[in-house]
Amino acid sequence: MRSLLLPALLALPFAASLAAQDKPADKPAPVRLTPLRVSPATTLSQEIGLSKIEIAFARPAVKGRKIWGDLVPFGQVWRAGANNATVITLSHPAKVAGKDVPAGSYGFFVLPGEKAWTLILNKKAKQWGAYDYKQEEDVMRWEVTPQAGPFLEYLDYRVMPTGIDGAVVELGWEKLRASFSVTFDTKALYWAHVEGKLKQAPDTDWVPWYQAAAYCQAQGIEPEKALAWIEKSLKAGESFWNHETAARILKDAKRLPEAQAHLQKAIDLSRGKAPKDYTENLEKELTSWKGAR
Repeated sequence: MRSLLLPALLALPFAASLAAQDKPADKPAPVRLTPLRVSPATTLSQEIGLSKIEIAFARPAVKGRKIWGDLVPFGQVWRAGANNATVITLSHPAKVAGKDVPAGSYGFFVLPGEKAWTLILNKKAKQWGAYDYKQEEDVMRWEVTPQAGPFLEYLDYRVMPTGIDGAVVELGWEKLRASFSVTFDTKALYWAHVEGKLKQAPDTDWVPWYQAAAYCQAQGIEPEKALAWIEKSLKAGESFWNHETAARILKDAKRLPEAQAHLQKAIDLSRGKAPKDYTENLEKELTSWKGAR
């Protein structure tokens, strides 16, 4: 059996080389020009807390045309831009106009009317125009009333933060504007971030434990965890940062003598290392704490 198989096995590399010689050389890619888009594409990105809102769209121009009810007909689904359908991407689950929407990318469309518009998020993010749009693929629809505004030659989107939890998204073109809210559960997202990072943090690094404790103290949450974490930070290494945070946590816990001792330590360690104003402000604060006895 071996004598029968060996010639065949030896012949395989030779046959493969012949096949390679017979195969025509790869042809170069065809030459194509890049289309010159009259409606320039752009992507708008805005951070909100740990989250991000991105809007990818192309900007059509008015060019002296009648827009609403003509170029953009009433009662027909519009791509909310030009060329590809506008895409809105949410990095985390959010509430859009008060309704829950999972993280992901969505096609954004507008169904304009004379007095009210229906705004649409569609699960099919990548599509050309609204030609392949299907209502059964809508994630949500909601109604807004457009408002008058200054003339805009090119369509524009704005994302205006309203705090660490959310923003108002505005579409504007010609003399009309339409807006809606996007909000994230930033506190829950950040707490998950804190716990996830601390699981990775070594006991020998004072910084992450200090950061977590300082966050809790600033937010007025989890005082017991804040105290445990700042003690862990101080054990790993002392700095004016973690001594100041320890002082504030202990003051919140009504342990004023201990708080004053840590604030004094922060003052001592800050000299020559922190801006002079920082040290002077801590000294003033320590004086006020002593006067509060």
